[in-house]
Amino acid sequence: MNSDSDLQIAGDILAVQHLLQPAREHPATVADFVGLARSIAADRAQWAHLVQYDAASRWYHRLRTGPGYEVWLLSWVPGQGSGLHDHGGSSGVLTVLDGELTERTEQTSRSIGAGAQRVFAPGYVHEVVNDSLEPAVSLHVYYPGLTEMPMHAKCSAPAVREVPVA
Repeated sequence: MNSDSDLQIAGDILAVQHLLQPAREHPATVADFVGLARSIAADRAQWAHLVQYDAASRWYHRLRTGPGYEVWLLSWVPGQGSGLHDHGGSSGVLTVLDGELTERTEQTSRSIGAGAQRVFAPGYVHEVVNDSLEPAVSLHVYYPGLTEMPMHAKCSAPAVREVPVA
């Protein structure tokens, strides 16, 4: 018996086809979409050369599409924000690639630094703002692809509260 594990495999495990899962060509779970965002974030060659900063309006670029999903790259100069909105029937993963963004909801406000991610469900209402003095870049994965972004009236935003970023 192997001293590192209580598990022993008898025979040829590759002959047990129902135990083998084929590699997915496209993301299918929340964890898959988070992983997709992380892999894109880690490969700066995929996105860094595309980033532009526009002082007049938020810049965005659709980076990739797949079956039912979209990946967007956004830049934020200091002071730019999304306005209070939701994403209709789409779920999403927000990943900050560079800089720092603030996410505000009716209940809270949190700082999201480079490398941090937020996962949200359909109908989640928030506002994303660059409150810092430096530009920021973020990656957004939507499933299904974004077809609407309803805007909401401003709520009374809570005081900004710093949240440690892991």
